[in-house]
Amino acid sequence: MTSTFLPSERTGPETGPPPPAPADRARGRARRRALNWLTATGFQLPALVLFIGLVLLPMLFALYAAFFRWGGFGMPSEYIGGENFTRLLQDEVFLGDLWRCLVLVVLSLALQLPFALAMAVLLNQRMRGRAVYRMLFFAPYVLSEAITGILFGMIFAPDDGFADQVLGGIGLEGLGGEWFADPSTVMATLFLVMMWKYFGFHMMLYLAGLQAVPKELTEAALIDGAGPWQRFRNVTLPLLAPTLRISVFLSVIGSIQLFDLVWVTTAGGPDHHSETMAVTMFQYGFKRYQVGYASAISVAMFAISLVFALAYQRFVLRRDLEGATTTMRGDGK
Repeated sequence: MTSTFLPSERTGPETGPPPPAPADRARGRARRRALNWLTATGFQLPALVLFIGLVLLPMLFALYAAFFRWGGFGMPSEYIGGENFTRLLQDEVFLGDLWRCLVLVVLSLALQLPFALAMAVLLNQRMRGRAVYRMLFFAPYVLSEAITGILFGMIFAPDDGFADQVLGGIGLEGLGGEWFADPSTVMATLFLVMMWKYFGFHMMLYLAGLQAVPKELTEAALIDGAGPWQRFRNVTLPLLAPTLRISVFLSVIGSIQLFDLVWVTTAGGPDHHSETMAVTMFQYGFKRYQVGYASAISVAMFAISLVFALAYQRFVLRRDLEGATTTMRGDGK
């Protein structure tokens, strides 16, 4: 028996729809890119509006107001050019602010950060209650600057403060004093409060960096006969360097912009001996109603921070940024 095949019957495998043309594929990719762009813009738009309204526009207006003699009411109208900036260079209080800022930076780099590093290394070891110690040392950073200022204002109150009572109880009442009220001791007392408040933050940074150090390297150095100091100096410290550089950057910027803690504890006194640039700006802007001059101070603070940040990124963080930058390459097709 012979079978016949009708012309309409298919003898081969079924075939799907024809592939899209190159032009259709290009239009599809363009639509996907547009959709992705619109989606990303929709998520970023609220944050962008807040940034422009609460950060960028006030910065531009402060720069504009710095060229006027303005009391803060109405719109600036009395244009004086660069007189406010010339006044900055002749203002003994502002020049003193720069000197006090430098003192705080040096003390932070010389005392606060090494102490935080030492505590981080200690708490990175195996010991009982390690988590409790970490929590206790980090707790001051969680407190607000206002609470910290009020607390230490009571501790260092002259004569009847907790510090003077403790010193008197152990026979060292001669070491007590007026603390915040004495021009000769106010900066040292203020730095003690700053160190208590912020060293826990840097300690946690260092702890995170230490836990990222491969244990194999320290074990290899131990096998080679390296002692604890040699292992720390030659293995741990170089691997911790990126974290140290970030910590230094944050410490310097924080010292330049310090305000809350100083305002609550001393308000810049006595006689401007603990005043910072931010406190001076607040005094002129909201106490003396010289908003044009206060705007010039804010512009100077921003310029100092910007110059330091750019220089630090260019000369110190350059290797870290290069190491964090990856280049995406195709498959060569």
